[in-house]
Amino acid sequence: METRVEHAVDQLKSGGVRMTPQRYAILNYLMESIIHPTADDIFRALSPQYPSLSIATVYNNLKVFVDAGLVRELTYGDDSSRFDADLSDHYHVTCTKCGTIVDFDHPPVKDVEQAAAEATGFTVFGHRLELYGLCPTCKGMHS
Repeated sequence: METRVEHAVDQLKSGGVRMTPQRYAILNYLMESIIHPTADDIFRALSPQYPSLSIATVYNNLKVFVDAGLVRELTYGDDSSRFDADLSDHYHVTCTKCGTIVDFDHPPVKDVEQAAAEATGFTVFGHRLELYGLCPTCKGMHS
């Protein structure tokens, strides 16, 4: 049984992308991460093992993965994009204080897409639902 990382590597190779150890490490980190890391998070986590790794390399590889459809870039208001290798239908709840993003499973809101298509005549390809609040840690600081 092929792992998610091996499947992603095969997909990249078939698209003509050469796999370097750094590229593999970044991809593997994203696949195993549940924290929706920023490029800085990835750089800080991997630079001890890869001293020649630069932040530019991390950004360039993230762009390769996003363009290949393997990783989703999450841009929510602040300047630092976060990256998610879980491409299943799911939503995110973001803490407005510390920026933590947590996955939230809920049946996709397809009826909203259908209603929008019917009301506007658009062909709707997708939607983005953003939920905001205070995470348990930040909520504890407020009480």
